This record gives sequence, C-alpha cells and structure tokens, in this order.
Amino acid sequence: MALVELAKFSSGIEGEIVRTKLESEGIGAVCFDSGMNIAESVGIMIPVRVMVLDEDLEAARTILAASETDAEE
Repeated sequence: MALVELAKFSSGIEGEIVRTKLESEGIGAVCFDSGMNIAESVGIMIPVRVMVLDEDLEAARTILAASETDAEE
C-alpha cells in the first residue's frame, strides 16, 4: 500500500476539487504541497500533487478522465 501520484495541478484549489471528487466516488486521496504556493506573487510555483493508493490508481485515472470530459462538454 503505497501512495502514488495521480496528477499535478498549478493551484491548491484544483487539487482539492479533484481530491473531493475522488473521495465522493469512494477513493481516498490526499493533496501534497497544497500550502507551498504562498510565493505565487514572485513567480515561484510548486505543483500540487494529488496522491492515491497504488491499488486505486486505475480507478482514479478513470474518474479523472471522465471529469475532464464532462468539463469540456
């Protein structure tokens, strides 16, 4: 049971939206580095990483892809 990276986002808000969506679908997820972008005004960006358990990775990818498709429509 190891955490693996599902996706990276430029803002903590985007990462939290994805985390919340995954959790609503029954997949536990955490955001790493979401509090690190306090220096955005000086152009320093640290991506927010959404992490899931390795055994949930494929299901999480499917949910993320479906969410992106819904957003495009």
